[in-house]
Amino acid sequence: MTPDEAHEELLRLRSSIDNLDAALVHLLAERFKCTEQVGRLKAHAGMPPADPDREAVQIERLRALSESSGLDPHFAEKFLNVIIAEVIRNHRQFLDE
Repeated sequence: MTPDEAHEELLRLRSSIDNLDAALVHLLAERFKCTEQVGRLKAHAGMPPADPDREAVQIERLRALSESSGLDPHFAEKFLNVIIAEVIRNHRQFLDE
């Protein structure tokens, strides 16, 4: 492969990465719209913001999906834990409203 061909391939791959990043952001935005509804429902019903049993099930489910997709399950779990922490933080805000 020539340097020019390598550069063109690099640009093509980076364009794909940029598209995937945009899709991830949009998917996360949609996910948080749903979890906001869950948080408001929980606050209205007097339910706790966190659900450790649900979180454990989701983590195991995501680890299995990761393994079958060729993604490091440890990374996937860390990623989901960041999302869960933000969701719980948001749910706690609804209790104060």
